[in-house]
Amino acid sequence: MLFNSLVFLTFMAVVIPVYYLLKDKVQKKWWLLLSSYVFYGYWDWRFLGLLAFSSIMDFYLGKTIFNAKDGKAKKNWLKFSIIINLTILGFFKYFNFFVHSFQEVFGADLDFLHLNIILPVGISFYTFQSLSYTFDIYRGKLKPEENMLDYVLFVAFFPQLVAGPIEKAIDLLPQVKNPRNPNRAEIWDGILLISSGLVKKVLIGDTIAKYVDHVFNEAGYYTSPELLAALFMFAIQIYADFGGYSNIARGCGKLLGVDLVINFKQPYLSQNITDFWRRWHISLSSWLKDYLYIWGLGGNRYGRIRTYVNLLITMLIGGFWHGANFTYIVWGGLHGLGLAVHKWFCEVTGKPRITHGNYLGKFAGGLLTFLFVLLAWLFFRAPDFGTALYFLKSFVNWKGSDVAMDLLMITATYYAVSFFLDFVEDKHGELFMRKLNVVSQLAVLVPLWGVICMYLFSIGKPLPFIYFQF
Repeated sequence: MLFNSLVFLTFMAVVIPVYYLLKDKVQKKWWLLLSSYVFYGYWDWRFLGLLAFSSIMDFYLGKTIFNAKDGKAKKNWLKFSIIINLTILGFFKYFNFFVHSFQEVFGADLDFLHLNIILPVGISFYTFQSLSYTFDIYRGKLKPEENMLDYVLFVAFFPQLVAGPIEKAIDLLPQVKNPRNPNRAEIWDGILLISSGLVKKVLIGDTIAKYVDHVFNEAGYYTSPELLAALFMFAIQIYADFGGYSNIARGCGKLLGVDLVINFKQPYLSQNITDFWRRWHISLSSWLKDYLYIWGLGGNRYGRIRTYVNLLITMLIGGFWHGANFTYIVWGGLHGLGLAVHKWFCEVTGKPRITHGNYLGKFAGGLLTFLFVLLAWLFFRAPDFGTALYFLKSFVNWKGSDVAMDLLMITATYYAVSFFLDFVEDKHGELFMRKLNVVSQLAVLVPLWGVICMYLFSIGKPLPFIYFQF
């Protein structure tokens, strides 16, 4: 079920009133769990069993790890949890990738091993969320949940089930254990967040998606300015798409009395690559930092060179998490190198890692960071290396186009709108409309929702979110 669909609006129109009317906490939890499974099963009911199995398995493994008699037993049970979770994820997401890669390297005929596997929506997200639970129990930061209903609801909570944010049990579990009706302020905040998310997704991301998709899928038919415009537009599309999703998720959580973590903080206003990863997909970068970079690889505890290697490994794995394609690994590798180089630069110059320099220096740093991120986006979006290289060659061997000026104006308009929203949110917060009086807020929201609804009616089939494929 897509957030940007009339079906979802109808779904919420049923779920929210019933949730508010239920007085008993247990009834509220069962209603949320049923709603979450209906939400997930609307896409493909066959994977409801997989979601339930993963949840129940880690519920009992968490208890087993906690009750293990010694450290060795705890570690073995944790390894078992990791192996089972990653095996399930690997089979659905990477099986055909590994078969194809082995076939390419060794020239073996393995076509008979290729399976028609459907990737379950959200499996990367809820697998990482469930793993964080067993990790935290092993590290002594969390006690296992005693009530299976609470834990299963923690994993399946529908506002963030299929594309995050990736919640830690220590933050979300206490909230679903004690469900409550939100107050008026929270309800209004939820409406504002959903509204801003739909604006980003529907009115910005979706309106440029068809152009971006067509150019990247048929790159050979386009000239240099058209290819460059598509790359610049994709940078806006993916932020509007995923940032919009995260806003809607948080807004839906607010309507249910649940505070989900913030996943974006104006990442394109970053002044360096370290700052970027403190602003972009915050829940994933925090997960990778806490559980992989620091805990798994040792962080910066083993010297400078090892620190740089750990950064590179972390981002390579982060890239591979996004999809079964070498282009994602290159994207992750570029960011890993960028983080390592920036860390080295700060150590050599003695400057802080997040912000440095005067206004001119900050602007230059922000521009260089954005151009680096833009280059990396090319590999993230390109369906294969051939397409990415074709883009790069067209930029080097520049050939003009009659539509170059039109594309410049269109791209500049999207950037002006997007960066204006970013500057406003950066200065006044994502709920900046709260600063207006109620009449002014309604004067903005009513026509805005009218435009959104007309758009949803007109397109017929809504465009899925980019991160659903991960």
